[in-house]
Amino acid sequence: MSRRSSAEAQINRADSLLPTIESEYQNSLSKKSIDDNLKLDIQSFCGHLRSALDYIAKDIVETHCPNANPRNRLYFPITHDAQSFSNTMKRFYPDLNHNCHELYDILESVQPYQDNKNLWLKNFNKVNNENKHNDLVEQIRTETKWVDVQTQGGNRVNWNPANVKFESVKIGGVPVNPQTQMPVPSTTQKVTIETWVDFRFDDIDVSALALLKESLTRTKSISTDAYKYI
Repeated sequence: MSRRSSAEAQINRADSLLPTIESEYQNSLSKKSIDDNLKLDIQSFCGHLRSALDYIAKDIVETHCPNANPRNRLYFPITHDAQSFSNTMKRFYPDLNHNCHELYDILESVQPYQDNKNLWLKNFNKVNNENKHNDLVEQIRTETKWVDVQTQGGNRVNWNPANVKFESVKIGGVPVNPQTQMPVPSTTQKVTIETWVDFRFDDIDVSALALLKESLTRTKSISTDAYKYI
């Protein structure tokens, strides 16, 4: 019996939580502390997506892996290299590569070691696993300054002053003061300094909200792609 409706229900529940999380997120940033409700909602959000992925995994095995050991505790595969993926597939998804190579390829293509775009799955897995034992992986409030320079000709240059140090540079013909790291005042330029504030997961160093949004989008995509062959 397909678990597709259950997987979709879990994804939809996470989707419905996102606006609340965004609101709580902004409130917590303003207060400079993480609200307990935000912790709980992120925990629930991650749990719903993890459940959806595991439902998909179980449907794949039941549909295309008749030789799988029914005693195995089955989870969606998340591995750190090609050999680990191969070993996991042989143990938990026997013969999937032969019975439905399309699904095998889908599972392999989303693994974190394949592409930097897939690092979300590794990070999501860490956050989700930590959430099972703690309120939430520790989040750090960060402030990032960003300098944007717009010249009269419409050209723009921007940079993070924490990552760039100018010695003897001109931007649009206007010199940058090496002590302030800012262009000297000029009527030919509009200089804007923005401060971005965010929460980042400890030991992951990615935006917490950005990771949640990407995890939702990518889980939806995995579900859509996988159920074409289940």
